[in-house]
Amino acid sequence: MFSLLRAAGAASLVGCSMAALIVACSDNGPAGPEPPDPALAAAGKDIFRFDTYGDETFWTDTLRIHEVIQTAVDPTTALAVGLKVDAEALPPAVVEGIQSGAISLTDPATTVALLKLNAVVGLKGTVETIDGRDTLVRVGTTCALCHSTVNNSFAPGIGARLDGWPNSDLNPGAIIALSPALSTGQKAVYNSWGPGKYDPRFNFDGLNGPVVIPPAYGLLGVNSIIYTGDGPDIAYWNLYVGVTQMHGHGTFVDSRIGVSVDNPPDMISSKLEALQAYQLSLKAPAPAAGSFDPVAAERGRTVFQGAGACATCHAGTLLTDANTRLHAPAEVVSEPEPNGVPSYASRSATNQYRTTPLRALLRHPPYFHNGIAATLDAVVELYDTRKGLGLTAEQKADLVEYLKSL
Repeated sequence: MFSLLRAAGAASLVGCSMAALIVACSDNGPAGPEPPDPALAAAGKDIFRFDTYGDETFWTDTLRIHEVIQTAVDPTTALAVGLKVDAEALPPAVVEGIQSGAISLTDPATTVALLKLNAVVGLKGTVETIDGRDTLVRVGTTCALCHSTVNNSFAPGIGARLDGWPNSDLNPGAIIALSPALSTGQKAVYNSWGPGKYDPRFNFDGLNGPVVIPPAYGLLGVNSIIYTGDGPDIAYWNLYVGVTQMHGHGTFVDSRIGVSVDNPPDMISSKLEALQAYQLSLKAPAPAAGSFDPVAAERGRTVFQGAGACATCHAGTLLTDANTRLHAPAEVVSEPEPNGVPSYASRSATNQYRTTPLRALLRHPPYFHNGIAATLDAVVELYDTRKGLGLTAEQKADLVEYLKSL
């Protein structure tokens, strides 16, 4: 889900995540470790993809993003900042027009037409005919903006939806910075985030330390689903993002982080159970054929469980100990933060980190909450150096192949 800004004239805005968005239930959660009810998950799918929780009052009335889209955001520009188009929502005539060049990808009117078709992943627009012209009068965001991408089956950025996959191409800060309601200083902060990152605390503490948009798949049975394990279930984190980041209508209060937001009427609470069910139904994708060496990966499994000491924290079938404990910043290799930014954990309710469950790692670089490792090779090197493991070059290479196989 997309986290965003706080209020019109506020000095700061919000960050994407459901990082952020997404959530597996706690041991006492309604779904538990069992697969969610299919009917409930189906209802949650529509919520995940299309429900804005009324956040148009923020994106339209406060940020005036609809004005920018209407006049300056053509499909080429939209794709360049990481927005995706659902090819399955395009009628045959539109597909043919794009392929033939009859439909321009450098005209903002085409973007408005795509929004009218509900084809822009994570954005929901209201289009009315005014003076004979389709006009975008309102726009809002959904969970899918940050936590879905497409398979590029039609063209780069255009294809079938892949829900739960982090949109690592998305540049949330650059999109926010398009708002005419922001100051030059605010725009500079948002433009500093870059693709695939968002800061879900910035609108509250004013610190600039964006985190990587995480995958939302493979979470069934995992507690403490965000980087710092702040909340135990969907009712916490989805509500946090929906109210404080997307700026949907509802109420979120947590004195531990000094947050209290009341934005009536409540358009979120009744949808949390179904939303969670859909999120928990999203399975991690299998490694692509030929993406790793299985013989080396099997040797790497031995390194993972032994000399690499990885299984100390990445334990059990879920490859995480997040269900039983959190870790102090001094225990993790991803700190200190780059560029002198304060510890992300220090900005959380727990002041600690959870161990990330390892799934489909090749699908979502960069790694660690702050993205300091661009590749799995860099991950292994960082662990080897900071933990003093003394792994050989062969052990490192084998361990990387094992990580690719997950």
